[in-house]
Amino acid sequence: MKNYSLIFVCMVVCLVSFASAKSGIATFYTKYIPSACFKNKDQGKMIAAAGDALWKNGAVCGKKFTVKCTGPRNGVPHPCTGKSVTVKVVDQCPGCPSTMDLSREAFEIIAKPVAGIINMDYKKV
Repeated sequence: MKNYSLIFVCMVVCLVSFASAKSGIATFYTKYIPSACFKNKDQGKMIAAAGDALWKNGAVCGKKFTVKCTGPRNGVPHPCTGKSVTVKVVDQCPGCPSTMDLSREAFEIIAKPVAGIINMDYKKV
């Protein structure tokens, strides 16, 4: 009985975690410094620039999000790798068509770069 309870709890946690994700669009960029949040201070490669809807006057600076590709956006078949990545918001991407503009290195973890733009789910860590 104890094992079944543990399995049930794990299933509920997984469902709640998935349900809390938001849908968006991801693209990628390649020049990381300077950034709006950290100026000339390098923040590594697992980073992102927030689009206008997410930026909120810089309130997301330094916040981390887990991002996962959910499908194609421009006709490239099967762009997703099935993996997720955690990124830190370090910059703004004003006027971007995407919710998040990921570093190329982060984008490559979740999708084929040839896709250029993908549908994604994201959630704050």
